[in-house]
Amino acid sequence: QVQLVESGGGLVQAGGSLRLSCVASARAFHNYAMAWFRRAPGKQRELVASISWNGEWTYYPDSVEGRFTISRDNDKNMVFLQMNSLKPEDTAVYYCAQSGLRAAIEISAFGSWGQGTQVTVSS
Repeated sequence: QVQLVESGGGLVQAGGSLRLSCVASARAFHNYAMAWFRRAPGKQRELVASISWNGEWTYYPDSVEGRFTISRDNDKNMVFLQMNSLKPEDTAVYYCAQSGLRAAIEISAFGSWGQGTQVTVSS
């Protein structure tokens, strides 16, 4: 079972930035797509960024396009989410997830999840 551990969450003012990190225990980390999801209070979990196994393809929904950047370091088994121009509506628990595919955006394609890290954006 893959273990994913997120870090980097916290409290930030609107317009500020945060960088989330996720380290994976899987030896085959470099073979699979990784993603960041979030769940805001009272809402369903939603995708905020996905990156292919080799980092050459990324996907962002319109809500974060141009503000968030996902990246990965396969040598260190890590994936990152740089979040800029944060808004109060970005407040959520952010989860790192690993897919069994080389590229994916559907939540059903991600079978391994971290515990989450809280991001709170104040207005």
